[in-house]
Amino acid sequence: MSIRLGDKAPDFTQESSEGKINFYDYLGDSWGILFSHPKDFTPVCTTELGEVAKLKSEFDKRGVKVLGLSVDPSSAHAEWIKDINETQNTEMNFPVIADADKKVSQLYDMVHPNADKTETVRSVFIIKPDKTVALTITYPASTGRNFTEILRVTDSLQLTANYGVSTPVNWKDGDDVVIVTSIQNEKELKERFPKGYKAVKPYLRITPQPNK
Repeated sequence: MSIRLGDKAPDFTQESSEGKINFYDYLGDSWGILFSHPKDFTPVCTTELGEVAKLKSEFDKRGVKVLGLSVDPSSAHAEWIKDINETQNTEMNFPVIADADKKVSQLYDMVHPNADKTETVRSVFIIKPDKTVALTITYPASTGRNFTEILRVTDSLQLTANYGVSTPVNWKDGDDVVIVTSIQNEKELKERFPKGYKAVKPYLRITPQPNK
């Protein structure tokens, strides 16, 4: 089953590097990021998990709970985490799902047989507090993810969920944004965007980021 934007993220209970986890309980009312790894003791995954551990304070600032996944048992995770801490000069500070039976991988369509019949691809799911899927990204096993980009899209998702704006190409936190075309009433525009806006075209209206 493929997971599409707006779908309810499937709940699950599975072992992890920090004991048994129920996904919904773990997320609570927070935003969440679930990201998969082909298997333990692989070089690219080691660098990725180390990077997320270093960035955890950034995710915390955004109210985002991160959760990794690999298709190996928790005993292997424990040994792998030692390597991650040593080689990436960090301390792992979030759980990694031990999906040895591939229950979660199959639930989230993380195994793509034409790429590899047993290992997961590098899937990323960003999940809203209402447990709906806000974003999916899929990388091949050979390509490490850019977690600075994942922070950027998290900023965009949280901004656009709360204001009547979208973020333009190459946007980053603090840049100007565009007003959604559904807002046309001039009084509403003035109320919602007191900093004003520039109408480049009737459908392209630029305004300063409203929460800055």
